[in-house]
Amino acid sequence: MVHFRSRPKGNYIHEADWQQLYLLTEQWKNDLLFYQEDLKFLHNLIDTYFMYIPNREDIDRFEEIEEGIMKIDTQCADLLKRTDKHLSHLGNLIDDAFIYDSHRFRSEHEGLEDEIDRFVANFRKHRKSTFAVTEKVLKKQGTVERTK
Repeated sequence: MVHFRSRPKGNYIHEADWQQLYLLTEQWKNDLLFYQEDLKFLHNLIDTYFMYIPNREDIDRFEEIEEGIMKIDTQCADLLKRTDKHLSHLGNLIDDAFIYDSHRFRSEHEGLEDEIDRFVANFRKHRKSTFAVTEKVLKKQGTVERTK
């Protein structure tokens, strides 16, 4: 599995200053906003090609994929809220470094990063499935030729 981690390896989270962690967290937020837009595209893709599905098996597969994408949507929205809250806490830490328990906060930061990493892996899996099923439908219509 390819990992999403944007930070350098080692003890970066436990050694970086608050400003560096803030910048890293802003990058996570920007990436999540991009994934949120990409999810809208996947929903649109499914909605567009759903009516062209010729058999029940493919309908079931499309519905399964749509269900998965809806779960990922919820997960993305939750991660965005948590990232915003985390950014707020980091801003407070920049102003007053003693407002939170540093070690605990850094552990929470690492946990958030791990959850984003899992989200990205799950998102990629569902995007790949969406494209594969859409390609199958288009092939059955004779609209797309396989290129390799």
